[in-house]
Amino acid sequence: MSDYDFYVAHIRFVAGKTARETAVVAQMMDKLMELADQIESGQAIDVASADARLAGRALAGVAGFLQQHILPEVIAAGSALAESQVRWVIDTSMALMATLMVHAEKQPDGGSCRLKLPDSPDLKN
Repeated sequence: MSDYDFYVAHIRFVAGKTARETAVVAQMMDKLMELADQIESGQAIDVASADARLAGRALAGVAGFLQQHILPEVIAAGSALAESQVRWVIDTSMALMATLMVHAEKQPDGGSCRLKLPDSPDLKN
């Protein structure tokens, strides 16, 4: 079990719940699934420069969905552990999005962006 299984689960949940109403939305959800696979396998998280904006938007969508729909319910339930986990997912997704957007601006024509996840939160207690 990876320290990031909970992050993978959140990403896949959002990707699975999002209606693929347009080709761009479908591409973003596919990119989320690719990111989840990379995180789950423990390999380096690499995003091609050509996909950096798309992946960044997709991760921002994960953060937005959780902040809008899940976090209020978690807070209302009074679970400090669950709240800490959801806030970590939101913060991490936004930080990765920012890294990807900066990369897209600085290196739009090639290579890849290697993402590093912060230490996972303490999920015990």
